[in-house]
Amino acid sequence: MKSNFYHSILAGVAALSLFGASLAHADVDVSKSTVVATTKQMNVPVDGKFKKFSAQLNFDPGKPTAGNANVSIDTGSYDLGADDYNKQAQGKEWFDSATYPAATFVSSAIAPAGGNQYKITGKLTIKGKSQTVVVPVTIASQGNTQTFDGSLPIKRSQFDVGTGEWKDTSVVADEVVIKFHIVASKK
Repeated sequence: MKSNFYHSILAGVAALSLFGASLAHADVDVSKSTVVATTKQMNVPVDGKFKKFSAQLNFDPGKPTAGNANVSIDTGSYDLGADDYNKQAQGKEWFDSATYPAATFVSSAIAPAGGNQYKITGKLTIKGKSQTVVVPVTIASQGNTQTFDGSLPIKRSQFDVGTGEWKDTSVVADEVVIKFHIVASKK
């Protein structure tokens, strides 16, 4: 059960990283993209991945401030590599996927941060709780594709991910780091 809690935290992180990555582009290729949430359970890193998400994106590096993004992640698609853990992560104490089937990110601003780096501000909502976050994103272009890479630390407690016996952060850390690698076709 403690492992599931840790994995649930990772899911929250994964959601954030996907939001940050998807923020910056349209036509995301989910088969080539990854969103991983990493947390620590008993001080050991644990990774989890979201398998299903969608994004509506508009981004032009020549006009970054005119860009926008709307991302939705299926909280029931969180994968820790074991069915028992996945079911626990979907439960009320973690993502409560039956009540909150999606985590969302809606951008409000995109700002250049030097070179191919950007800071994307927006509202992240998980389990009905919203926080304004700033996601650092590095964008690289090659051929007809662009990649968006970054990581974002969040606190699972701010989104009520890990309640009941899992609210205590001594076993599963409060901080979750969402890492993402998003591949998208250029418009």
